Amino acid sequence: MSNEKYEFFKVVQDHLTKAARLIDLDAPVELMLSQPKNEIIVHFPVRMDDGSVRLFKGYRIQHSNILGPFKGGIRYHEGVTLDDVKALAAMMTWKCALMRLPYGGAKGGIKFNPRNQSAGELQRITRRFTHALGSNIGPDYDIPAPDVGTTPQMMAWIMDMYMNTVGHVNKQASRGVVTGKPITSGGTLGREKATGQGVVHCITEWAREHRFNLEGSTYIVQGFGNVGSHASTLLARYGASLVAVGDHSGYLKSPEGFNPHKLSEWVRTHGSVAGYPSGQVITREEFFATRCDLFIPAALEGQIGVAEAKALECRVIAEGANGPTMPDGEKVLQERGITVIPDILANSGGVTVSYYEWVQNKRSESWDLEEVDARLETAMKRAYKEVSDFARSRDTDLRRAAYCVALERLQAAYRERDIFP
Repeated sequence: MSNEKYEFFKVVQDHLTKAARLIDLDAPVELMLSQPKNEIIVHFPVRMDDGSVRLFKGYRIQHSNILGPFKGGIRYHEGVTLDDVKALAAMMTWKCALMRLPYGGAKGGIKFNPRNQSAGELQRITRRFTHALGSNIGPDYDIPAPDVGTTPQMMAWIMDMYMNTVGHVNKQASRGVVTGKPITSGGTLGREKATGQGVVHCITEWAREHRFNLEGSTYIVQGFGNVGSHASTLLARYGASLVAVGDHSGYLKSPEGFNPHKLSEWVRTHGSVAGYPSGQVITREEFFATRCDLFIPAALEGQIGVAEAKALECRVIAEGANGPTMPDGEKVLQERGITVIPDILANSGGVTVSYYEWVQNKRSESWDLEEVDARLETAMKRAYKEVSDFARSRDTDLRRAAYCVALERLQAAYRERDIFP
């Protein structure tokens, strides 16, 4: 699948337009949501381990803050483009509105491959980026979080850098400038598995709705990082079996099922699924043609085109990644009767628990895991029900329904506040 022609921002725009038609969205609201409020691009120098200086390009796109501060991850990846970050920032706006969080959408990124840098270089890159963004982030203005290629450790560096640039009187109040931090630096229990957990809540709700028994079911996962690995270990508790897996290094299958805990351990140690001893190497085409009940795409966007949609042999796709399904692929899936639980619903567990972390920082509290998990479960199940009910009542698919529910909330806020002239 070539990513060259995949205009991610245009795809997200089209979803907005279609949903807007269905609910007769006010034209000015659609117009305002069609572009981000701010597009920040920074170039900053970093001294590398060999003494040379390299210039990095960083982005922070702030899409909307009508419902609250900008919120969204920071991605370190060689494929980061302005177009992608704009698309992801817009999706964060829909996600936060859908989950009833007092946040707007944002996204950031730096265009480089973090796997090629040392820990020291990663720290200097992260701190320099934070310095370059300056007052464009803040605990009540714009709150970054981890995304593809970034970790809780990097959030701790951003927090430390930010805390040391504000006045010492406000220093401790600045803890909430990022979420997804390590626990000791003000993070929350349950954040690391939150996105995968949200995916699984959506799958269990779908299964309950369709009287489908997860015990003995099979699933395949593309991308075995934070989201894919946590979703897999959580699904295993329901008696589901992981029969094929893949990531940037290749694809493996195991008809009797992988042990997701052991596979997660392997990926943590080796950086990818490559070389995992108890799997048989297969091609990307064979992976997509693997017969299963559930498919969790948890890698990058633009993975499911027409060929993949025709090859898939599953009942439901729960989008752990952002934007994995291309519009032409989605048409094929609809024709074939394969349900898609859309990204803005399925993977919104991460930002929901980020919100809980932010609230704990603001109140100087620390909640136990049971409280975080219980709140997340309530929030995910409520959102799933709202989307599912809307889809049924308006005879539409879950993606358009999710956009509609989110847009109705945004529209209500715009109507109540109006535009100042």
